[in-house]
Amino acid sequence: MAERMTHQQRLVVAVAVLGSFVAFLDGTVVNVALPAIGRELGGGLSTQQWTVDAYLVTLGALILVAGAASDAYGRILVLRIGLIGFGVASLAVAAAPTVELLIAARALQGLAGAFLVPSSLALITGAMADPVRSRAIGVWTSLTTAAMIVGPLLGGVIVDNVSWRWVFLINVAPIGLALWLLTRLEVRDGRRPDARIDWLGALLCTAGLGLAVLALIELPNGGPASAWLWVALALGILLFAGFVVRQRTAPQPLLPLELFRSRTFASGNLATLFIYAALSLNGFVVAVYLQQGAGLSATLAGLASLPTTLLVIALSSRVGILSGRVGPRLFMSVGPIVMAVGCLLLLAVDTAFDYWWQVLPGMIVLGLGLAITVSPLTAAILGAVDERRAGIASAVNNAVARVAGLLAIASLAPIVGGVLDLVGFHRAAIVAAALLIAGGVVSAIGVQNPVRTPQPADAGEPAPDDAPPS
Repeated sequence: MAERMTHQQRLVVAVAVLGSFVAFLDGTVVNVALPAIGRELGGGLSTQQWTVDAYLVTLGALILVAGAASDAYGRILVLRIGLIGFGVASLAVAAAPTVELLIAARALQGLAGAFLVPSSLALITGAMADPVRSRAIGVWTSLTTAAMIVGPLLGGVIVDNVSWRWVFLINVAPIGLALWLLTRLEVRDGRRPDARIDWLGALLCTAGLGLAVLALIELPNGGPASAWLWVALALGILLFAGFVVRQRTAPQPLLPLELFRSRTFASGNLATLFIYAALSLNGFVVAVYLQQGAGLSATLAGLASLPTTLLVIALSSRVGILSGRVGPRLFMSVGPIVMAVGCLLLLAVDTAFDYWWQVLPGMIVLGLGLAITVSPLTAAILGAVDERRAGIASAVNNAVARVAGLLAIASLAPIVGGVLDLVGFHRAAIVAAALLIAGGVVSAIGVQNPVRTPQPADAGEPAPDDAPPS
């Protein structure tokens, strides 16, 4: 009989899911609110880019810092700080009277969000052992992935029926519930007395990403500041290169480069970079163009992704089981190619707009490819490192995914030609498809299936993970 979770372990999973859920939800729910924000606060494409990227800059740059902080100061403490900070920042975004204050509050949201994801996973890994831990991580993965997928639909309904400001206020309820559940936990807060945080590395990473994104977003606007923006881009690249060099010499690096000696880990993260850049680009342009170009309401624009959501929910667990049997390489190679076909089907979108024939087929194929890809990708990356380093491996992969989205949105203006019209929409679909194809090719070349030890014919009882459900 499969081992069951205790009451305290179920509380740990609930807290971890709620903490990560709001961070992932906020990363996608904002897309359908961008046109409404622009109408009320003003600003063009660059303002929409900054609304998304201000969050992703601090989230992507500091997620590794947060992982180190949870080891040094305690997972529960870091998670509680992240929850409170995210709630306060969400209130500030909702109340922002100007674009500048909204963007600043979004950056604070990303900072607090960075403290939620690593500490949530670390709380699970520290509170239970396999096979219960594997099941708990599976629950965490499925529910947090669902948050990223249902975000556009939920955001659209709120924007149309209440206000874009309430898109950010919906975080308050799950944050309050998570803080209350933390008071019910009896799990001791684990700390490592020898843990240290590489603050210099964190500064180099954050400044490097921030300057590069500033240049990528603002350079297409031209003007007298262009020369300084090129300087900012060069300085950002140099600072980020300095961050990588620092990780080779730091006593306790934020990004352990030795993890990338694993061919599967390195290839899996490179594939993640391509795949999540494409998903972020596609999610942004679909949510915005369907409103500004095709004239749909925010709710209908959010509903456009519903077929993708349903397919991921219905198929991900089955694909995960198949991937566990035959290995992740085939799925990680085929899935992104299927998603690329879905993006290319969006080229059917025309001035005479028809969702059923021009958008729905692409969303269905995209959802099928996403379902094929997500579970095997996670399994491949976590399976490529020692079990004791699964936490940092997950944090690295999360950081890569967030930075991929950050760079994709920052590069939007040159991709679409400065304006997100029909031609720009088609150009974005082609670029997204190319990125996905690159992700599939990298997976086919670099990802290796795990070597399985053959079991003798007279093997005894199956391990708990193989037991039928009780």
